[in-house]
Amino acid sequence: MKKLNRREFIKGSATSTIGVATIASGISLTTFAAQPKETNPVTNEKRWGMLIDTNQLTEENIDDMVDACQQEQGWGGEEHSTGHQQAGWIKKLKVRDTTTGRISNLALMCQHCEEPPCVDVCPTNASMKREDGIVLVDKHLCIGCRYCMMACPYDARSFVHEDLTNQKEHMPRGKGTVESCTMCVHKVDKGEQPACVASVDSDAVIFGDLYDSSSKINQTLKKIQSTQIRADLNLNTAVRYSGV
Repeated sequence: MKKLNRREFIKGSATSTIGVATIASGISLTTFAAQPKETNPVTNEKRWGMLIDTNQLTEENIDDMVDACQQEQGWGGEEHSTGHQQAGWIKKLKVRDTTTGRISNLALMCQHCEEPPCVDVCPTNASMKREDGIVLVDKHLCIGCRYCMMACPYDARSFVHEDLTNQKEHMPRGKGTVESCTMCVHKVDKGEQPACVASVDSDAVIFGDLYDSSSKINQTLKKIQSTQIRADLNLNTAVRYSGV
């Protein structure tokens, strides 16, 4: 587990070499995500977001979130011969306030920015943002250049180095492509919560429509103080934190 101070909280690094994507056939993430079947329509009248209360979130909660994400999306079981850049769609971090010494447990994943740097730098439009704000990677378009990994200030993306087996139908993954948290788009489109949120089952993590004034997340954000990680970048993230 990493231990960081606030100054070291977000540091990202990657190499920029072009790879050839090998992806499971028969399903496109773009098609799946943009045109959900028998699900709620994707519209810019919604923006999905998450509020994480570090005062309530425990280490065990974050372990449950990571486990739920791995089981739902099918990552984490592969071995990497390179020994680095392991898949990490959601990370368990400890952040220490250097002034007070207080340590907070954080779950860090793709922040689903309103102005995502990863989308801006992608040369093939593989990195994309849906109308409802969810940021995704189309593995059929990804060429493995990893520009998006370098652009992400949250170190939220990882590169697939190895051949993969036993992939989930709803989440195609492939050697030579970049991947990150999808906010469980396949579940959200059915009106369900992301797997990580459901695994906590408490107000330590709240998911909902940031635009809906009656939603629990919207109402909670009006009552408590919250923050964005690297708010100075003006990315307007969909994932917010309280107690940090």
